[in-house]
Amino acid sequence: MKKNNLELGKESSGSHIHLAQLMLPEHANPLGNVHGGIIMKLADEAGSLAAMRYAGKHAVTVFVESMTFDEPVQVGSLLHVNAHVSWVGRTSMEVLVRVDAENPLTGHVSETNSAFFVYVALDHQRRPTLVPRLICETTKEKELMVDGENRRKIRLGKSKVSN
Repeated sequence: MKKNNLELGKESSGSHIHLAQLMLPEHANPLGNVHGGIIMKLADEAGSLAAMRYAGKHAVTVFVESMTFDEPVQVGSLLHVNAHVSWVGRTSMEVLVRVDAENPLTGHVSETNSAFFVYVALDHQRRPTLVPRLICETTKEKELMVDGENRRKIRLGKSKVSN
């Protein structure tokens, strides 16, 4: 009997997304830095693409873990947004999104922020649908999966968190 993708599972590596965009004056806030909303939009787009690539289905955002802006992004920076699936439930996927800003003249890269986004896969009737189980290939991926399960329990108000 042939197993389907849900039973076999998928590797996180197949979900990796990289977006790069030059930050222009129209992306600036009144202080001259890139507006945080622009960065969040790009992060959500990358996260959504990673979730859709992983699930092979449309996915919608249901939750964003806190996003802290550690460094301002300057106009003229090349923004790099990297995303990949880090945890999988029955119908939902957590995606780790990291944002870096590169000075294209010097090549200097600054880590600006990161966050976990949660998406739900949808079927053709726009109802939640099952996603493949996550196959963790590295120790880091296993740690992210355990941490993701802990974050899910906290989101759902369940008190017992595993170590």
